[in-house]
Amino acid sequence: MKEGIVSYTEIKECTRTELLGLAIGLSNYNVMHAFDGYSDEDISEMAKKNPSVRSDYAKTQRMKARYRTKKPSAFPELEGIKRVN
Repeated sequence: MKEGIVSYTEIKECTRTELLGLAIGLSNYNVMHAFDGYSDEDISEMAKKNPSVRSDYAKTQRMKARYRTKKPSAFPELEGIKRVN
């Protein structure tokens, strides 16, 4: 949608649920990558002029932490067991 990957006819053929999923996915992408390229010092400087930047940045960090995944284990049933050498 954002870069013209989905055509108008494909959008018309989608169900409402699929369209909502695409819209939510695009929104999440925009939130997660809104502050890419900025350092913590840059965020602090911007927050001096516009305090809402700090809450937006915190929302971005929470979302990144939420969606960050661990690599799946080959043996998930053994994840809680300590290894003995």
